[in-house]
Amino acid sequence: METSDTDGATKSDGVQLLQHVLVETQLIPKEIQVFLSFRGEDSRKIFIGHLYSKLCDVGINTFIDDEGLRKGDVISRELEKAIEGSRISIVVFSRNYASSSWCLEELVKILECKEKIRQMVLLIFYGVDPFEVRRQTGLFGDALAKHKEQSIGAQRVEKWRAVLTEAANLSGWDLRNLTKGIR
Repeated sequence: METSDTDGATKSDGVQLLQHVLVETQLIPKEIQVFLSFRGEDSRKIFIGHLYSKLCDVGINTFIDDEGLRKGDVISRELEKAIEGSRISIVVFSRNYASSSWCLEELVKILECKEKIRQMVLLIFYGVDPFEVRRQTGLFGDALAKHKEQSIGAQRVEKWRAVLTEAANLSGWDLRNLTKGIR
């Protein structure tokens, strides 16, 4: 029996889609590392854990962070190295992604690597509208406004706005539209 998230897609729908794209189309050799960027409270147990397991099951070396590693708001050097060492980053935008300064800093680093080392970036919109990410409306706009109030600094928040727009302008998969199987 498959479990369903709030948008009606099952856990395995998204995993099947990624498995098809990453493995069956041979976009990446199995020995190349994948970095997963996601907001744990939204998707770790429902989607990410399943995705991580499936990627590992098919032999793809996948990095997933441990929430216990976080000791502050600055991205750790260990995570920077993991991002830099990956040929592919999979960014899973979810409802509370932008509320995490950690996730936003990961996204900055991922897009730097896309530009500098031509890292492939794959996007998944998990329960969020790509427009909301691109334009920072709804929960994304609210989260950035809170960051600005928390003395993160207007310059840093503007950088996050820019990378959210840049990332959301890339093509990706909107899992809200996924019902059964691979489309």
